[in-house]
Amino acid sequence: MTYSKARLFLLLLSLSSCGQLMAHGGLVSFVRKVGEKIDSMAVRGVDRRYIDAPERPWQIILRGNVSQTAVSMHTHGDINGLDYRANPYLKTTPSQYVGLWAGYRGYGLGYTMNVGGDRGMNLTFGATGGAYGVNVRIHSFENSTPNFNFSTPILSEEEKETWNDVELIDPIRVRTVFADGYYLFNGKKFSYSAAYDQSAIQKRSAGSLMAGLMYNYTRIDYASDPNGDLVYLMNGVGKVKLWQGSAGVGYAYNWVPVRQLLVNVMAMPMLTFVNKLRAYGYTTNVPELMKDPYFWDEDVTIDEWDDWFYSRVRITPAGNKTFNSGLSLGFDARMSLTYSFDRFYLNAYGQFNNIRYQHKNTHGYLNDWFINTSFGIRF
Repeated sequence: MTYSKARLFLLLLSLSSCGQLMAHGGLVSFVRKVGEKIDSMAVRGVDRRYIDAPERPWQIILRGNVSQTAVSMHTHGDINGLDYRANPYLKTTPSQYVGLWAGYRGYGLGYTMNVGGDRGMNLTFGATGGAYGVNVRIHSFENSTPNFNFSTPILSEEEKETWNDVELIDPIRVRTVFADGYYLFNGKKFSYSAAYDQSAIQKRSAGSLMAGLMYNYTRIDYASDPNGDLVYLMNGVGKVKLWQGSAGVGYAYNWVPVRQLLVNVMAMPMLTFVNKLRAYGYTTNVPELMKDPYFWDEDVTIDEWDDWFYSRVRITPAGNKTFNSGLSLGFDARMSLTYSFDRFYLNAYGQFNNIRYQHKNTHGYLNDWFINTSFGIRF
């Protein structure tokens, strides 16, 4: 399908047209005309041997989503002349969302709610047509129990294990924004919407050359006084922001091995032309606190030491610096599986993203993946 859904929105938002239609036939006539318009757009310009519109235009869909984000940070330095390495690693419990969607040939409304996992915020937007797809996902979460993987000769093996069980007073906050868009050049025989919102039916196997854009924004923030020790270990870096923009050309294929089954595979090499990192630096008074005899007093309890240290530790902003990396190559891939039987269908598709950053002795990566599932009924 090569139509633009923006045209339909303009039609629906045209109050003057709405008033004229209602004046000549009322609301029922208006709804009927809009439905006829959508029906004609669903098959306009396509080869009906390859693409068709479902006979039952209405859809009710039960949707589920499982997603997970992992952040790994690596740094090394020295404390009083002794080398150390720290690898704070935080991973969310897989978030689970369920929701309901209802609409007409891919146009409609839905609601999704969190039922388990990290209890963070997960907001998604999407629009699909026969020859295009646009997706936006915003995920925010907090983590207070990273695995530090702390290593230095100053600590025994038992003390290293204690570091791995640390619970932060103030959590590490992470926000990610992923946006991608695709355009398929063979909209006459290949349908993107058949694979990703089931508002069309791919009757025969077909492929298409495709072009795509991808944008990512990631923020990792642990800059607060209670995290002064973590900021110190991370060589004064308390917050990191990353921006990446990529473009690519690839290929997509809709495979129809049997009438009820559709397998979609999309693969696209990506050239990253925007690769910017902004590191926010902070100074801490940890070196001064380490000179206090109380800091090294082995007779004080852990609770007493925590009360003493965290009531005194402070961080002070020391400016930020932006780094631009050169061009780099990446890869974008996604896959969808749809099985239809009578008026019902099942669909699942997933995507994985890997983002990396580096600043002096500190570097790390973020892994983000999700799987969407749907059970739909047409009527």
